[in-house]
Amino acid sequence: MNAQRSSAARLRIAGWVAGSVAAACAAADLLAGLGYRAGWLALGPALQAMRVSTIVALVTFPAALAVLLMALRAQAPHAAGVAGFAALLALCVAGPAVYLWRQGQVLPRIHDVSTDTVNPPAFEAVLPLRRGARNPAHYDPRTAAAQQAGYPDIAPVALGLPPARAMVLATQAAREMGWRIVADDPAALRIEATATTPLFGFQDDVVIRITPSASGSRIDIRSLSRVGGSDFGANARRIRAFAERLRALAVPS
Repeated sequence: MNAQRSSAARLRIAGWVAGSVAAACAAADLLAGLGYRAGWLALGPALQAMRVSTIVALVTFPAALAVLLMALRAQAPHAAGVAGFAALLALCVAGPAVYLWRQGQVLPRIHDVSTDTVNPPAFEAVLPLRRGARNPAHYDPRTAAAQQAGYPDIAPVALGLPPARAMVLATQAAREMGWRIVADDPAALRIEATATTPLFGFQDDVVIRITPSASGSRIDIRSLSRVGGSDFGANARRIRAFAERLRALAVPS
């Protein structure tokens, strides 16, 4: 009985150690993102902190799983609970980073996505806000081939509505996406906005252009990151989400 209690105590301590390490990794990720967003950290050190925390979490995850299995075998429920929580926390820290790394391997290394790669909508109103941005606002034609290979589904949105009505719905959809509207010009049928990511506060700019078509309206969307050589698919996901929301708004209730 004493040996069993001693074993359970050791497993409980091991679980708490794994949990503490996983919690430290989660805190490092959070502080790195918030520190960059607040201007306390440069982007390089912030990303390096996240890389280190991801590596540590990747090591902690199997270690916590091993403690969990041993605790279950030893019938030590408290230790098993602590180890299980540690494994889950380590997975939550490492999982998103590993997913992004994987996305970076399979997706094109671009940061500018447009539904019209021949005549992409140009940025105007957001240009002063992009002053000093690492990525230029002009469209690089070489991006088109990479986008077509990686995101062949990205295409203009066709609505059977007059352009003026499409403009109203596009503005509503942009606001519902949580974007900050920089310019809303009904006469020019153009919208420019800025989307901000939750943790790091990365800012990506969006321009929406509406043109009349035989069936009603054609809506083109372009999303461009201010920093980063690769957006890990963020701009394409943003365009898809906007297109889906816009189509939903266009359906009569």
